[in-house]
Amino acid sequence: MAWSKYLEEDFQASSSLPLWREALLGIDWISLRMSPVYRGIGVPPGDGSAVVVIPGFMGSDQYLGDMHAWLSRVGYRPYLSGIGRNAECPEVLTMRLFETIQAAYAESGGKVHLIGHSLGGVIARGAAARWPHLAASVTTMGSPFRGVRVHPFVLQTAYLVRGRILQRRNGPKTLPNCYSGTCTCEFLQSLRSDFPLSVPQLAIYTRTDGVVDWRCCINDDRDTDVEVPGTHVGLAFNPQVYKHIAVFLAASAPARKETEDVA
Repeated sequence: MAWSKYLEEDFQASSSLPLWREALLGIDWISLRMSPVYRGIGVPPGDGSAVVVIPGFMGSDQYLGDMHAWLSRVGYRPYLSGIGRNAECPEVLTMRLFETIQAAYAESGGKVHLIGHSLGGVIARGAAARWPHLAASVTTMGSPFRGVRVHPFVLQTAYLVRGRILQRRNGPKTLPNCYSGTCTCEFLQSLRSDFPLSVPQLAIYTRTDGVVDWRCCINDDRDTDVEVPGTHVGLAFNPQVYKHIAVFLAASAPARKETEDVA
């Protein structure tokens, strides 16, 4: 689904979401540690493929450490995104992610799975749309790839980030309309185009999301949409999410091949 259908009416549109639900994040975190899935029990084993995990808005790679370690335990070759804090021009972040994807591709000898939380999932989809020959699959967790309806507090934070980006703009990739629906950067262009059919995708969402309107996080396709209970932030620690990811990655295993020049 292209963003063009939703962009004008939905981009950064405020929505009255129950942010208080996110206080239940601890339940997701504890449930993960109590689950056999976290120990790799009852999930398909990995094939050694590379997997890059990408943090959400205002987050850094550190909070995805649990998922990174778990992916290694179940048989994959995980990579942190290397994008820094996700509070920068999305085009700049995408190019940083591209460097990580290239490195993972070269070191693993095969296509790379991308797993993104919230805005990280939107960046993952944009990267896969631009470089589908490098992407084995894309998994999004509470990612508003159909337009952005978020809690007013998150919206105000986004405005502050946009102001900071424009104030210190000093590179060719940061355009005057950065962090808005009217930007003409390649990042937004990739989201406006149809997602490549050659890249398997999975959209994980929760109807009790207190940050993002869950209806912006799905394809309206029962084959690619998966609903789980829990919080928005807790999707990164939700044992049901981990199990769905393991099954999806196993089903989307890329063909192994010799490393080729992708520069």
